[in-house]
Amino acid sequence: MESATPASPAPSASPLLKIRNLRIAFRRYGADPAEAVRGIDLDLNSGESLAIVGESGSGKSATALSLSRLLPEPPALIEADELSLAGHDILKMNDRALRKVRGKEIAYVFQEPTTSLNPVLTVRTQIGEALALHRPEIKDRDAEIVRWLYKVGITEPEKRLRSYPHELSGGMQQRVMIAMALCCQPKLLIADEPTTALDVTIQKQIMDLLVDLRASLNMSLILITHNLGIVEDVADRIAVMFRGK
Repeated sequence: MESATPASPAPSASPLLKIRNLRIAFRRYGADPAEAVRGIDLDLNSGESLAIVGESGSGKSATALSLSRLLPEPPALIEADELSLAGHDILKMNDRALRKVRGKEIAYVFQEPTTSLNPVLTVRTQIGEALALHRPEIKDRDAEIVRWLYKVGITEPEKRLRSYPHELSGGMQQRVMIAMALCCQPKLLIADEPTTALDVTIQKQIMDLLVDLRASLNMSLILITHNLGIVEDVADRIAVMFRGK
């Protein structure tokens, strides 16, 4: 891994995310498990950004999903010498503990907001569900949702509370996804090809937004991409994946 910019945070004594010898395979009927990821070692400090770059099928997304065990097990087999977040062993967590981690400690923004958002629920309902689960102390939930919609650059956020996903542009849908991911104030945001489905102008706006939010919230960021052109201004470090390594 190489430093992409000179502004990388100073290494901390205890990384936020620590991965040692991560291995991911998928069970197959009548055959040995197919190896997808082999021997990944990574550290990520608080407030640091890391870009994981590689061609399609190299194991980037499988690695990202394994960090909160979002891959269905089975067929997925996830093993590691260590896979920890803030000192907590992710591989030893039960379902209840994982539900607390997902969204609250680790949040995701995926590449297709159209398929990530529920088409029959309003923006208010979808972001409100995340707040109800992870921040039940919030009394005025609508005001908090409006605050986050404004923070991610959505105009007339009060009006957008009642909008359904199909009533929003692709760029606005992705902003809603970012608001939903960040409203619970996670320690780590994983953005998996967040601009692939957007035109070039909107891509730049979304990446600038992620950079600004990462700095203002002092959160860690993992950017999954195959596009080296968007990495330079985003990442402190770059890791390259090829054929699962």
